[in-house]
Amino acid sequence: MKKYAAYAIGAALVDTEIQVTDIELGDMNVEKGMMTLVDEARQAELLSHLEGHLIRASHASGGSAGNSMIATALFGAPTFMSCKVAEDADGDIYLADLEASGVAHCLADNRGAGTTGKCLVLITPDAERSMNTFLGVSETLSVNEVDDRAIVDSDWVYLEGYLVSSPTGLAAALHTRAVAEANGVKTSVSFSDPGMVQFFRDNMKQLVGEQVDLVFCNEAEALEWAEADNLADAAEVIKQVASSFVITRGADGVIAFDGETTVEVPAHKVDAVNTNGAGDMFAGAFLYGLARGENYERAAQFAVRAAGEVVKYFGPRLKPEEYRALRHSFFGD
Repeated sequence: MKKYAAYAIGAALVDTEIQVTDIELGDMNVEKGMMTLVDEARQAELLSHLEGHLIRASHASGGSAGNSMIATALFGAPTFMSCKVAEDADGDIYLADLEASGVAHCLADNRGAGTTGKCLVLITPDAERSMNTFLGVSETLSVNEVDDRAIVDSDWVYLEGYLVSSPTGLAAALHTRAVAEANGVKTSVSFSDPGMVQFFRDNMKQLVGEQVDLVFCNEAEALEWAEADNLADAAEVIKQVASSFVITRGADGVIAFDGETTVEVPAHKVDAVNTNGAGDMFAGAFLYGLARGENYERAAQFAVRAAGEVVKYFGPRLKPEEYRALRHSFFGD
């Protein structure tokens, strides 16, 4: 038995979620539904524009891989997170959230000066999220934050696609994958965002390498990766670099390929108010399903259910007791 179900590396961010209108997105020149990297000044400019007429704002630790590892851990399978935060208030928030969720980490004696990364999540009435991310010290995430022993003691590594935007982050991810491959640890990659595939294609190809065990992506990312106009063709292209994959399609459900069989899992129908964290929850729940020994179809069914729950609320995750209740209602334990 390995100590961890999954080991992840990714950006540590503190989210600020704000409800806005589509008109406001246009006024601020924010690209809807995408993650855009910004500097601290641009993020401050956006917050200044919204000052005084916020409908709702909330704060929580975020970052794609971190959200997924928290989900897997809260469902009941231990995880490890490698990331970087500063010695500041937001870093305290992030560290406290990891520890409250039972996620092991590399941060205890590894925080310095700087600013912890922040993500401004703008949510429109259709529940779509548009993210403007200032990476802060996460931009300098490097091999120094990688824990080789934790990788070896994990069933899976989970590599966040956002790392392809940072030279040192990409190097850390490649080191993580190399250690995993050398020690028989299964590898998974999340494409994370269509923009990461489109604008950092060469780096994403490096991240994936010749072959990974599992790719997580949504429909837009799959089509962008394959440079295709339909999912059937995109799936065939992804099979060239991944032994298995799951493609999330929002209200149209999920396509999962386990290496032999392709299955389609319908969406869990809910009234969504916020899609921030849905993909992260899906990945975390899916990895939890695999940790239990479930097949891809059953793991995808559970992950769809979990993602359907998180979009009903603001914030990137559920309350701790809600994870246990969801696990019990689905698996009966």
